[in-house]
Amino acid sequence: MSLSNATPNTSLSQQPAVETDALVIGAGPAGLFQAFQLGLQGIQAHLIDALPHIGGQCSQLYGHKPIYDIPGIPVCTGLELVQLLDKQIAPMKVPRHLGQQVQSLEAMADGRWQVGTTAGQTFHTRTVFIAAGVGAFVPKALKVPSVEALAADQLLYHPQQLEMAAGRQVLVYGGDEEAVSAAIVCASTAGKTVLMHRRDSFNAEPAQLDKLQQLRDSGAIEVLIGQITEVQQENGQLKTVRWMDGEGNEHPLPVELLLVYLGISPKLGSLTDWGLALERKQLLVDPATLATSAQGIYAIGDIIHYPGKKRLILCAFHEATMAAFAAAEYLQGSKPLLEYTTTSARLHGILGVSHA
Repeated sequence: MSLSNATPNTSLSQQPAVETDALVIGAGPAGLFQAFQLGLQGIQAHLIDALPHIGGQCSQLYGHKPIYDIPGIPVCTGLELVQLLDKQIAPMKVPRHLGQQVQSLEAMADGRWQVGTTAGQTFHTRTVFIAAGVGAFVPKALKVPSVEALAADQLLYHPQQLEMAAGRQVLVYGGDEEAVSAAIVCASTAGKTVLMHRRDSFNAEPAQLDKLQQLRDSGAIEVLIGQITEVQQENGQLKTVRWMDGEGNEHPLPVELLLVYLGISPKLGSLTDWGLALERKQLLVDPATLATSAQGIYAIGDIIHYPGKKRLILCAFHEATMAAFAAAEYLQGSKPLLEYTTTSARLHGILGVSHA
């Protein structure tokens, strides 16, 4: 993983390389607004995120917590902010590549960048925008014997869609709001739903806890207090989970689908190997352009450092705007016009604004 010139490595994936003008790494609020600002400049962008959904840290850590310092919005939750940003970029039709991390970044002979992901996807892009917050937020892995041998559809981390649970014996493992919500959803379609946590206390909204209790009382959800110690499989197919209760006794539990919600943690991952200038694990950028030490690569949000930098969402929105204008000048060879969404017919066309 270097910044030296490289020819496209098509062996990374059987998929053809995605050709684009801009690639945004990170689909949190900063990344979403970066894609919006690029769209206003007429620059098509693609989004990548390690999580299986957009929102990043804002969704995972502040999903239901109030935010009071977004301009024009007196108060909103993290999830509400993400929903608003998602609605805002809808006219741009930004392609998303979720549930995968960027693992390689190489300079190509023609001045573009080749980016490879953990899903085997390759991108050829003229510009890269790193909006990775404090790193890629990745699900905490279940670390028990034989778990690595499970087939991909037997063990899922933080899945957003739960159709695969229909008719199956499902174990939801975790105690946060996502785990409780998943168990409630699975209870209506799964053959059997078990929710397991190390203690009989769950961190969720009161309405969810009330619903969980109703389903427990009716027998639709079985709650087990303990921890998984081993998974048992045959040819990659999950058969049984062994778990330990609070007294140290182990028990077998037939399971066909294991949904794990152990939280997420930030990891800088391969970013530190890309040869970009860093200071205390943060990317050094020019505050006027948000350019990093490599031509065509920009960075915004909590991952960056410059004199006076403040780690606030509204500061990242400003940085996204400055980076988009700088990238437009880099790509087009001239400074872009400063246009206003209130009056510009071109911007109205991009946004799908009707004048009828």
